Amino acid sequence: ASALIDNGYNASHCCLNEESNVVDLKTNLMRVSVMVVCALIFTGSVFAQTSEARIAERIKPAGEVCLAGEPCAGEPTAAAIGNSPPSSVASGETFNAEQTYQQSCAMCHNSGMAGAPKLDDADVWAARLEEKGLSLLVQNAITGINAMPPRGMCMTCSDENIETLVKYLLGQTE
Repeated sequence: ASALIDNGYNASHCCLNEESNVVDLKTNLMRVSVMVVCALIFTGSVFAQTSEARIAERIKPAGEVCLAGEPCAGEPTAAAIGNSPPSSVASGETFNAEQTYQQSCAMCHNSGMAGAPKLDDADVWAARLEEKGLSLLVQNAITGINAMPPRGMCMTCSDENIETLVKYLLGQTE
């Protein structure tokens, strides 16, 4: 005989359902816990990978040091493209001496920095032209002289562009 509780439920039946419910609850909690742990592991590994990638991006070198004659990061060598740097002029465009002067030469030649002759000092330029001649002035501009680096600050100018710039400085072109 089963014992009846006030509300008419069978006590043994009630307890079985509670035990069954407890087992089901434990099983479900276990499943949810495993899924949460798996999700956390996955999320943590994804975060770690993106974090490592971000750190690697932040600490990578800003550039490389390359010695003359050695290729740098897949760039063509001077021998592969010829001994002269590429022209700063795109195909079909004409070289603009005034614009190139403003971009590459003006910093030193407008102020006379490091002994550079000023653009507007016609007497100094006339004396240099008479003393050295145009070809030596152009050669000095190509190879560099005193504090002036080779090609001045126009690393993309061809030899012809440098000659045009020297003539612009001399007042021979506009």
